[in-house]
Amino acid sequence: MGKVFGSVRARAALGATVVVAVALVAAGIAVLAVLRSNLADRAEVDAGATARAVASKVAGGVAYRELDLGDDTPVQIVDEDHRVRAVSDDLQAVTGTGSSSVRPVPAPPGEDDDDDDGGGGEGEVSSTPEYGSGTARVDGTTAEYRWAAIEVTDARGEDVTVYAGAPLATERGAVATVRNAMLLGLPLLLLVVAAVTWLVTRRALRPVEGIRREMAAITASTDLSRRVPVPGSYDEVARLARTTNETLTALEASVERQRAFVADASHELRSPVASLRTQLEVGAAHPELLDLDGAVEDVVRLQRLAADLLLLARLDAGERPTGGAPVALDALVREELAQRLGDRVPVRDETAPVAVPGSRGQLAQVLGNLVDNAQRHARSGVRVAVRDEGRWAVLEVADDGAGVPEAERERIFERFVRLDDARSRDDGGAGLGLAIARDVAVRHGGTLAVRAAPEGGALFELRLPT
Repeated sequence: MGKVFGSVRARAALGATVVVAVALVAAGIAVLAVLRSNLADRAEVDAGATARAVASKVAGGVAYRELDLGDDTPVQIVDEDHRVRAVSDDLQAVTGTGSSSVRPVPAPPGEDDDDDDGGGGEGEVSSTPEYGSGTARVDGTTAEYRWAAIEVTDARGEDVTVYAGAPLATERGAVATVRNAMLLGLPLLLLVVAAVTWLVTRRALRPVEGIRREMAAITASTDLSRRVPVPGSYDEVARLARTTNETLTALEASVERQRAFVADASHELRSPVASLRTQLEVGAAHPELLDLDGAVEDVVRLQRLAADLLLLARLDAGERPTGGAPVALDALVREELAQRLGDRVPVRDETAPVAVPGSRGQLAQVLGNLVDNAQRHARSGVRVAVRDEGRWAVLEVADDGAGVPEAERERIFERFVRLDDARSRDDGGAGLGLAIARDVAVRHGGTLAVRAAPEGGALFELRLPT
């Protein structure tokens, strides 16, 4: 049972059925209430009309014993002392009127119906009847009635009340008929609603099932080049399919980047490891031939490459700089350039005081990577500038070298990319410096871009939020 109602189709069908059932029950109760009220009003109208007709006769001077009350509608006339002055034929018992008696009481001496000496004018009929409910037994059959009571003053000035009843059997029968029809039709209607909802939902979710099957196949095959089918509609399911394909595309590109990264890292590590092993093997066989300085350089190169790879791995994992004291970029530039006083290519600075939040170590590595890159390609000098632009701190590193072709200005930030393929690996590095610099800039909420420098070479601009 849990599996059955665990599907969207089953839950949708059940939910629609419950909603329709509640709505139909509420509507049915309202319909029955309105029908019962209307039929009760009709019974009051009939009872009031009968009572008014009898009251008019009483007010007109017709004697009680001469009233033709008939036997279809129960009528009872009661005076102020609750004495029954007249009743309709075949009325055997009554409740809900002025008296429970159904036997007329003779008038006291001097108040005989045939005595016209007590008055000769017409009586008066009350304009507003009052209504109540009760029962009456007519010809041995007891039923519920709606009673209308009208006060009237007869021709002799005596106040009496005329009670006339209208049966409620019609109301009860009509309400019962409608109720039974609802009870019979409701289950059938709910079955139709459940079936239609099930079919419509199955048709609507068919593309979702196709997406699920394709995703399961992609997971099983690990083939990220496959895509889920996109339905021809323009609804939520189609948008889900397109978003899923976009996610698969991004995932495929990420996996490809990871594979390329691993392959390039393995390739870059192979060269210094092989060189170091060769030197150590030669040193073990011929100690006098051991190139200790070369071995140390290879170890340093491996150490730097391992540190770069570790930093990239942390950045790929989403590591962001932790909060701390603001980093003064002008002081950071002065510290970095103080270590490069004896370099082949001189570096001059044009700094202004500005501080940014972030990791001092990572920003120092970005600065070092940019200066290393500029010195590697500069002809005669490198310029480092820091300025404050309100919400942004800008750090520029420019050289007077050959510059970066416009078509390659984004590619140089990719990992293991070196535009000068003929440059030796030892001089050119592994091609991770600029990639690390941009990743760190992005993690700090900034940007790193390259354009032509006024000196004629390349100008790298690092923008960080202050």
